[in-house]
Amino acid sequence: MTETGNYKDTVNLPKTQFDMRANAIKREPELQKFWADQQIYERLSQNNPGEIFVLHDGPPYANGSLHIGHALNKILKDIINRYQLLQGRKVRYVPGWDCHGLPIELKVLQQMKPAERQNLTPLDLRHKARDFALHTVDEQRQSFQRYGVWGDWEHPYLTLKPEYEAAQIGVFGEMVLKGYIYRGLKPVHWSPSSKTALAEAELEYPEDSEGRPAHTSRSLYAAFQMTNLGPAVRSQLQPFLPDLGVAIWTTTPWTIPANLAVSLNPELTYAVVEVEADSLPISTKYLLVAADLVERLSTTLSTNLTVKATVPGKDLEHSTYRHPLFDRESPIVIGGDYVTTDSGTGLVHTAPGHGDEDYKVGQRYGLPLLSPVDADGNFTQEAGQFAGLNVLGEGNQAVIDALSQARSLLKEEPYVHKYPYDWRTKKPTIYRATEQWFASVEGFREEALKAIASVNWIPAQGENRITAMVADRSDWCISRQRNWGVPIPVFYDLETNEPLLNEETIAHVQAIIAEKGSDVWWERSVEELLPESYRHNGRSYRKGTDTMDVWFDSGSSWAAVAKQRPELEYPADIYLEGSDQHRGWFQSSLLTSVATNDIAPYKTVLTHGFTLDEQGRKMSKSLGNVIDPSIVINGGKNQKEEPPYGADVLRLWVSSVDYSSDVPISKNILKQMGDVRNKIRNTARFLLGNLHDFDLAKDAVPYEQLPELDRYMLHRMTEVFGEVTQAFESFQFFRFFQTVQNFCVVDLSNFYLDIAKDRLYISAPDSFRRRSCQTVLAIALENLARAIAPVLCHTAEDIWQYLPYPTPYKSVFESGWVKLEEHWKAPKLAGFWQQLRQIRTEVNKVMEQARAEKMIGSSLEAKVLLYVPNAEFRSLLQALNLTSAFHSHSPSSGLGNRVDELRYLFISSQVELLDSSEALQGLKYSSQTEALSIGVVKADGEKCDRCWNYSIHVGESAEHPLLCERCIPALEGKF
Repeated sequence: MTETGNYKDTVNLPKTQFDMRANAIKREPELQKFWADQQIYERLSQNNPGEIFVLHDGPPYANGSLHIGHALNKILKDIINRYQLLQGRKVRYVPGWDCHGLPIELKVLQQMKPAERQNLTPLDLRHKARDFALHTVDEQRQSFQRYGVWGDWEHPYLTLKPEYEAAQIGVFGEMVLKGYIYRGLKPVHWSPSSKTALAEAELEYPEDSEGRPAHTSRSLYAAFQMTNLGPAVRSQLQPFLPDLGVAIWTTTPWTIPANLAVSLNPELTYAVVEVEADSLPISTKYLLVAADLVERLSTTLSTNLTVKATVPGKDLEHSTYRHPLFDRESPIVIGGDYVTTDSGTGLVHTAPGHGDEDYKVGQRYGLPLLSPVDADGNFTQEAGQFAGLNVLGEGNQAVIDALSQARSLLKEEPYVHKYPYDWRTKKPTIYRATEQWFASVEGFREEALKAIASVNWIPAQGENRITAMVADRSDWCISRQRNWGVPIPVFYDLETNEPLLNEETIAHVQAIIAEKGSDVWWERSVEELLPESYRHNGRSYRKGTDTMDVWFDSGSSWAAVAKQRPELEYPADIYLEGSDQHRGWFQSSLLTSVATNDIAPYKTVLTHGFTLDEQGRKMSKSLGNVIDPSIVINGGKNQKEEPPYGADVLRLWVSSVDYSSDVPISKNILKQMGDVRNKIRNTARFLLGNLHDFDLAKDAVPYEQLPELDRYMLHRMTEVFGEVTQAFESFQFFRFFQTVQNFCVVDLSNFYLDIAKDRLYISAPDSFRRRSCQTVLAIALENLARAIAPVLCHTAEDIWQYLPYPTPYKSVFESGWVKLEEHWKAPKLAGFWQQLRQIRTEVNKVMEQARAEKMIGSSLEAKVLLYVPNAEFRSLLQALNLTSAFHSHSPSSGLGNRVDELRYLFISSQVELLDSSEALQGLKYSSQTEALSIGVVKADGEKCDRCWNYSIHVGESAEHPLLCERCIPALEGKF
């Protein structure tokens, strides 16, 4: 063979069927089918040798399509579960759904015509709501499975299942017996638009695009005429009566008809101020205000206020005033530190029926609980002239007008502040006293705080958030005025209205619901639901109509699932949800578990943030920045704009972000993720292609015989995969993302594989030089597949299925976590090769300059000249560079190993080590520093037609005149 190009068939080029493109739409479902057919998850979750691992699923709500936040949540859970499976633990993940509650009820009602709604019975509504929820569960389940999420999808937990509802009633019953459940008339968050009480977790506070409050209230300043003075101030302030008014400020004018007191702060000083004549349309000449606010109020009310007297706040207790709109006198009372001088007058209008602090003050002073507002948010007859008006609409205006006519109104102005809205209807709520069922958090608060302290919170500030919320909480309103939910199993005596709720009645209802489901509460008569002993005891009862707060539903899941299912464990290892769940599911689960068992239901709690666009804005349809996970996977209508990335790109995005705060996602970010996935695929494809004739079990070179470069790469793998392991152990998946990406690009593609091509392609197929490299490639490939498996589960499995040699494992997930040997760690060797890599970087810069100016094309056309002033380091380099030098780990004594030479490191044809830097003087392509001098010149000799290296020995062989001294023995199987 003497013609150019005739040797190409003698080169060992890569061979693999593994596709460069992911083709995820077709390939991912095939891999999911393979997992299902082989029952990989089922077998590992039962048969793995390690302990049981339970990540307990926080149930998503069954009322619509999944959004990107759902994808973030479920994929995070799956990454953790798959990692634990690879670590050999029996991971048992039971997905769940929250199926009761108002949003589902509303969806059902919205789909009906008004006439149909009129004839709807509670049972009809419940059946329609159940069907809607089950249909949604099926849709969401398919989506979650398409994300590659493993779990017991055939047996999820649904809060509408009889066994779940019965367990929930069991939790409620235990709390009743411990005295933690009571019925009370108290102000609660009430939604007129939903006609039900709401829990704290069902509220949202509207914000504008800058994150500022977006609710404007009509706030007002008013003066209530004082009628009597407390004994401590009587003599001092008597001269100002009856022309003295107590000045209040409120952001809810509609609550003025329910005013029963004015609260002050006992630590503040109060002033009697004279109002400038005729400057304000009020009937009093003097006002009582906080002394610190006199100047500010003068400006606010546009009048001169002159201080006439000052008194300590505590001395004003037991003074009285007349209500400006109703014929009643009320007291001035001592409030608390919620009365401040941050805004208003330093005196707070108090309506015990319409506020939490107002209620507590009212209880202390024995004030009645006046709440003249009905379920629709309209004034009742108790509100006199305002009866029938809506408090959030014309009722507010009517009160303001009435105060003005009574010459009590000082000023009205708009006030922008945080205000609670119903999270479902997006409409404002009110505080309203109603009869509700409550769980007394006060009764077990200390135990709850102790339980919080025993939990591992990630990130750590989660502990502070939930601690503050529980510490401030006195009770939890658990009753709702709806039909679609679990009934509160209470009966009321028809004569006395006393509730009947005890161990016997609860257990009886619980047993019926366990068998028939909660519909029986609506289907059966009172007699059928009562235990035998109460059916003929001479009293008559009615069933309660309240259902339980859905947070009590989901908050009982530890009892209905983790504790009840034999394959699971309680407390669970981990709960993982969005950061809003500190006031939602994390808290309701904690409270029910502590109240009944004195322990937290979880050992670790992880929280993630919300999804934002690239600009940091929340996802909203109006902004057009919503990312639909199904479009990310399957592509959109315009596949150029929205290509089908498959689930792995979505999963890779989840691993790339620091989920502990809010996380950005956009088309641009997804494109970057697609590029990274492709880079990892291409790296794997190169590894697979170069292992087509290799079997790790038979052909591997023992560690002791490996060249230095290969041993250095094994050391590097202990570092890289050690970091990846640490990233998963600490739930810092973004560190996994960065480390793996860096390993593929910097360590493999740009360094080791770049150098390896010569060994792999040019050497004889089964030569030491090639087999030692393949040994490293196989170790890198198997460990890369294992390391990416928790995140890029489909890509990892795809790689594993294309391994060209047999392994004992059908699936990458059966093969376990990364396999590293302790003796691969060689820090001293690594330090030396790290220096070599730095030299390589500097050599490449000079090469690049020579290439840019066309002195060379390929780096093989170059000879590298090196001068290293450090004599010790220079001698180490010379040892590497001497082809004929004996190498302690060489398989053939007398020759170098043909791997560790500097020419291969720099991918040049020759490297000459100089004794001084003089030879580099005046060289066009060179660089010099104190530690290193580099020159690049044309390589000596001719280009070998097979390996494209330059050699002075090309042409010496009569049989192969176009080949170099390496390629001729390679053809004979010797190099």
